[in-house]
Amino acid sequence: MEVLRPTLIRIGGRIYRKNHIREKAHQHEEEEEEFYAGLGDGADEPCDAFVIEETERGYRCAVDVPSPLYKYIIGKKGETKKRLETDTRTSISIPKPGMEGEIVITGQHRNGVISARTRIDVLVESFRKKQPFTHFLSFALNQPAIQEKFLQFKKEVLEKCSNDCGVSSSLFQNPAKLHMTIGTLVLLNEQEIQKAQELLQKCKEEFADAIAGAKPLTVEVAGIEYMNDDPAMMDVLYAKVTMKNGSNQLQLIADRLVDRFVTSGLMLKEWDRVKLHATVMNTLFRKDPTADEQSNTAAGKFFKGRESFDGRNIMKLFENFYFGDVQLNSVCLSQRFSTDSSGYYATSGQLTFS
Repeated sequence: MEVLRPTLIRIGGRIYRKNHIREKAHQHEEEEEEFYAGLGDGADEPCDAFVIEETERGYRCAVDVPSPLYKYIIGKKGETKKRLETDTRTSISIPKPGMEGEIVITGQHRNGVISARTRIDVLVESFRKKQPFTHFLSFALNQPAIQEKFLQFKKEVLEKCSNDCGVSSSLFQNPAKLHMTIGTLVLLNEQEIQKAQELLQKCKEEFADAIAGAKPLTVEVAGIEYMNDDPAMMDVLYAKVTMKNGSNQLQLIADRLVDRFVTSGLMLKEWDRVKLHATVMNTLFRKDPTADEQSNTAAGKFFKGRESFDGRNIMKLFENFYFGDVQLNSVCLSQRFSTDSSGYYATSGQLTFS
């Protein structure tokens, strides 16, 4: 661990320093000081980020945590929970695995309850970042005319470039799932999915309709580009997506959506701007046809065992390939690893321009 440059975690508008919890018992005062920065004496903490209730027996605080994250608070053989209770002199009640509900912290001392709540928040935030994403915001680009041109692109590439190193039919996207990703989300229960749905509607009211002019956006899908620096060692080849009228409407909507979802805590900020693109070939598809371009960085781990392909001839022959124009009239909250009746990803929510 880098002592002078510890990991910083933002929770509820506050920034905490994340250090390893010491194993020694009866050292909780020194340990708390190291585990999170800026709290000082918990009794003086204003706690505007969460509510501490005073009860007949002391203090109580309830926190909503998705059930898939309970195990990280419980720990192996309950060790993490026991250590939290010992260090903060509190009692922590956690619903049974698979059951959604509140984690309830009780204790005789207010600062102990604050400390336990803060540590649980840090644990949840830390392990949430390690979860593979479950949903993503997308623009569907699977209209029949686009699919037809994509299949033509695939046919011609295989006819003219199949002898190039690594090029095969397994690299190509499923035409029914052609899309542009705006950002990925980790939604671990129905409450979080509902929160994302409600936020989409707020985005529609606050800026999306105004930017789009309350009507569909006409975009052009044309030209191809690759993600890495070496065209002889490609992993992802994508089609470029631009507004037909040359405006920045699509970019503005995508960037504003990411900003709102990041601010809400439902999405992590990865880039300064959304890259407007539609993946057409990806080496992840070799082993898993349901994979996507975000999979290789999910949970902070690079996908191992990728076999790159030589895309130099593809770029030379198809650099300006025209896939078609399409009208975008909605943003989908798409479920990963799912398929609806049209062959596209199942949708948990939708923002429609109108």
